[in-house]
Amino acid sequence: MTPDHFAQFVAIDWSGAKGQRHKGIAVAICGRDHAAPTLVSAPDGIWSRQAVLDWLVARRDLPLLAGFDFSFSAPFVTRGAHLPGEAPTADARALWAMVDAQSDDPDLGATSFIERRRGTHFYLGASDGTKADFLHWRRCEMPDDGSRKPSTVYDAIGAAQVAKASFAGMRLLHRLDGRIPVWPFDAPPRSGAAIVEIYTSIAARAAGRPVGRSKMRDGATLDAALAALGSAPHRPLARYDDHATDAILTAAWLRANAKNADFWCPRAMTSLIAATEGWTFGVT
Repeated sequence: MTPDHFAQFVAIDWSGAKGQRHKGIAVAICGRDHAAPTLVSAPDGIWSRQAVLDWLVARRDLPLLAGFDFSFSAPFVTRGAHLPGEAPTADARALWAMVDAQSDDPDLGATSFIERRRGTHFYLGASDGTKADFLHWRRCEMPDDGSRKPSTVYDAIGAAQVAKASFAGMRLLHRLDGRIPVWPFDAPPRSGAAIVEIYTSIAARAAGRPVGRSKMRDGATLDAALAALGSAPHRPLARYDDHATDAILTAAWLRANAKNADFWCPRAMTSLIAATEGWTFGVT
């Protein structure tokens, strides 16, 4: 089913950093019209992960489509397990529950979960062994052309790593479970809010940003990308950083593609993949 009731579109640039407040989180929202998305101010000036969760739950009954920029699960299909050798997790929801139960970090962080599994499931440096041995991808991260998404949820080192953000995000998804549908683990709703996984680089490519130059750090560049997605120019920002501009552009992209049937029914997504690994909205 392709939902057509959404009237608000939200993109959330996420963070797995340690601590209680995170400058790396940005939330942008837009309506059905062509106005550029605007940034949503955090309740206390800087977003926490818990504040994002609370903000969404308060809007659960609104026709709102929210996209998070982290991996909603870990690879499963090729190895038959998310974390081979540990207690089995039959689906992504079981993994979320495990991560939440075994993480003691503040503000839904998951660094402790990862660090306790250093060298077994997660690569954090040369002392862990050969990095290539840790690199496994979900099906949606392996396009038909043979390429792969640059990073995986098991690679937890470097500025480009997505492990900490993704496992922190799984804690948030566990807390949201049953309150807001999360696609593709849940069917798209006919009313109310829904959550999807996004990848901001997909929005950047769709807006004409070249590979390797997806980041936008000035108003003119952002407006050019927004225009390519049918959006009016944005309101000037006090500060242009990757988090804010990624969120703004991706919210506009989400609005432009919310009714794309191919995005809701990817041809390579089986029921097993949908339940265990999930899928990135926009990958066909």
